[in-house]
Amino acid sequence: MGSIGYLGPKGTFTKLAVDSVFNGGDKHSFDTIPECIDAVGNDQIDIGVVPLENAIEGTVQLTVDYLVHQVRLPVIAEIVVPIQQHLLVNKAFTGDMGDIKEIHSHSHAIAQCHQFIHKYLPDADINFTTSTGRAAELVGSGDGNIAAIGNKLAAEEYDLQIWKEDIHDYPNNHTRFAVIAKDESLVQLNHQVNTEKTSLLITLPSDYAGALYQVLAAFAWRKMNLSKIESRPMKTGLGNYFFIVDVNQPFDDVLFPGVKAELEALGCKVQILGTYPVYEIKL
Repeated sequence: MGSIGYLGPKGTFTKLAVDSVFNGGDKHSFDTIPECIDAVGNDQIDIGVVPLENAIEGTVQLTVDYLVHQVRLPVIAEIVVPIQQHLLVNKAFTGDMGDIKEIHSHSHAIAQCHQFIHKYLPDADINFTTSTGRAAELVGSGDGNIAAIGNKLAAEEYDLQIWKEDIHDYPNNHTRFAVIAKDESLVQLNHQVNTEKTSLLITLPSDYAGALYQVLAAFAWRKMNLSKIESRPMKTGLGNYFFIVDVNQPFDDVLFPGVKAELEALGCKVQILGTYPVYEIKL
């Protein structure tokens, strides 16, 4: 097992994902997603685990854009983790809900708990942090009138009190985490594979009427099920986009080469971002 990097510090959902599927290995936390990805690209660590998409808030665009535009690394596996957000306070806090003056957490976590905050903490100042773990760390070392939104692992790591459990707005809240590595053989996960998936990056030809329709048709008539299609800017000018397409099956030597050839005949560019197992964690 190689060294493993994750979006830290301790107590993040990314760390929870890492602990759920990796036995052993040196584990290193990074303050930001780009730092973790860069560490894999620079061979500082062997494996990186970064958040990819949340069921409520959608794609973590920083992860996708950085992997596409900055450090192109293959996705080796995907980990799906149920997300349970709690309101965490310092154990020195003895007031009530109305005494909380500040709420700290990652922007996605804040958004996942918007209705709770609006109803119970409308006057509290919102402070965004690089991760839920970092928010818990701040509350653990701060005064009693601030709170964090995070998980039970964060409460344990920073000796916090769970003031209110399950404050997320929707019960079916999951996050997908991408496992990235240059050497696939170093990735050894101790969990049952639920399914397999292939992700592609497709760039459409410019000024081609009906191009997206023909892209989708290339998958449809082969009865290949797409679980996701998302456009992102190429960063080369207004109106220039690429598409990330997730196909719910592993890469093979018949269907995928056929799709690639058909799309390239239309003038599209097609790259395989990864074909990988998906691990769904039950907490």
